[in-house]
Amino acid sequence: MAGAIASRMNFTSLKRKQPKTFIVRIITMDAEMEFNCEMKWKGKDLFDLVCRTLGLRETWFFGLQYTVKDTIAWLKMDKKVLDHDVPKEEPVTFHFLAKFYPENVEEELVQDITQHLFFLQVKKQILEEKIYCPPEASVLLASYAVQAKYGDYDPSVHKRGFLAEEELLPKRVINLYQMTPEMWEERITAWYAEHRGRTRDEAEMEYLKIAQDTEMYGVNYFLIRNKKGTELLLGVDALGLHIYDLENRLTPKTSFPWNEIRNISYSDKEFTIKPLDKKIDVFKFNSSKLRVNKLILQLCIGNHDLFMRRRKADSLEVQQMKAQAREEKARKQMERQRLAREKQLREEAERARDELERRLLQLKEEAQMANDALMRSEETADLLAEKAQITEEEAKLLAQKAAEAEQEMQRIKATAIRNEEEKRLMEQKVMETEMLAIKMAEESERRVKEAEQLKQDLQEARDSERRAKQKLLEISSKTSYMQAAGAASSSSTVPPTDVPSFSMLSDSLPYDFKDTDMKRLSMEIEKEKVEYMEKSRHLQEQLNELKTEIESLKLKERESAMDIMHENAGSKQNTIKKARRAVCI
Repeated sequence: MAGAIASRMNFTSLKRKQPKTFIVRIITMDAEMEFNCEMKWKGKDLFDLVCRTLGLRETWFFGLQYTVKDTIAWLKMDKKVLDHDVPKEEPVTFHFLAKFYPENVEEELVQDITQHLFFLQVKKQILEEKIYCPPEASVLLASYAVQAKYGDYDPSVHKRGFLAEEELLPKRVINLYQMTPEMWEERITAWYAEHRGRTRDEAEMEYLKIAQDTEMYGVNYFLIRNKKGTELLLGVDALGLHIYDLENRLTPKTSFPWNEIRNISYSDKEFTIKPLDKKIDVFKFNSSKLRVNKLILQLCIGNHDLFMRRRKADSLEVQQMKAQAREEKARKQMERQRLAREKQLREEAERARDELERRLLQLKEEAQMANDALMRSEETADLLAEKAQITEEEAKLLAQKAAEAEQEMQRIKATAIRNEEEKRLMEQKVMETEMLAIKMAEESERRVKEAEQLKQDLQEARDSERRAKQKLLEISSKTSYMQAAGAASSSSTVPPTDVPSFSMLSDSLPYDFKDTDMKRLSMEIEKEKVEYMEKSRHLQEQLNELKTEIESLKLKERESAMDIMHENAGSKQNTIKKARRAVCI
């Protein structure tokens, strides 16, 4: 029981000793963090905690920003966090931002984290058009931003459209030209490809070196009124105070460098700038709010302190930081060189490996090709052996066929000789037939002549018969008259022996033809004529058929001149035709 009471008392005492806390959210340019802060913490306690968390040592450029009634304010280091006019709802939100800007980023920004935070903040201000940037400079800055994010350009990786989702140019610049996103990407990529070899830190530094030359870089603008009530703009930056026309934030009308300002003060809403040269009039202006005057004075003090600090020897802390930065830079340089050498060696080794792999693959392919060639050779050898056997068999067949061809050739030669002899005989027969046809034609002509002669003789015989009959009639009439007279004188008188009888008439008519004999003769003549015509026609058909049969066997090269003349002349055929016409007649 006593132990339990003692434990409860210890727990109660510990509970009483625990400080009250509240939650704070810190938003940086690339992260968000939350901390438990004690109620008694001042602004410096929270600021140092954030810087330690970020590993940031160049703390004088930064601050914790918050918003009060649409007015920007910065957390004061010597004032409690909760005593500021911040919202009391948890988490209490602050933005960790660069409050003051260096005159020369390359000389003043030592740490990489400092440089990176500045790069992100300036890039955002350019894209949001809080810092005016010419179009050509915007493209160049975009190319360095791409180099910082993606590293060296690699066409195989960074293909067309890889920047489609990136916000790299101010909308004002994009709307100013009739260019597609692809055209902008092409121009940014062309610059980006030229930044090969730059690290992220180097690309971000190049970005800041270009950005710090713009007119609105690092300037905080405030709306003021001069004594005449004219609205003007007051600009506060690392070099001094500048007065601008309301419509022109690029070119100041009047500037007061920090080394020419003797005093800056404000009373209520009136702000006074006293130049170091007393001959120059004091510049007074009014702001809209007292809170703005406090902010202006705070920025003036901070920028003036940094301005004077830059013109003095670096503090031991800064010297150490710069020395460490130089060592770190040298180490990184050596590391980059080592990595470059290793990369080169690795690339060479990869190339050698690729070459060996390629060579190995080539050797494998060659081995495979050789193996395939060997297999093909074996197959070819088998095929050749088979082909040789087939060829041998074919050679035997060819030899056999050659022998048969030789025999056939001999037979053809013999046949040709026979054909030649037959042709000669045929031609001789043709000639004999033609001669026979001529003879028959001549015989036909002779027979025709004989027939004509017979017709003529027949006609003469008929004429003679007619005359003989007429004479016989005359003699018969005379005999009858004489017989009648003799009977009257002496019926017994013997007729004289010199009286001509009918036989004497026969002797005077050597040809005594009857009509039937003439018809029979005519029919025999016609019959011979028809038989001759039929025989002649049949003979001509046989000649033509024979000529057709032997024409295919004719050897033109062996034709003699006479053969050609005979074939072209056709005199015998004409003779036969004449003979036919004669027979027809």
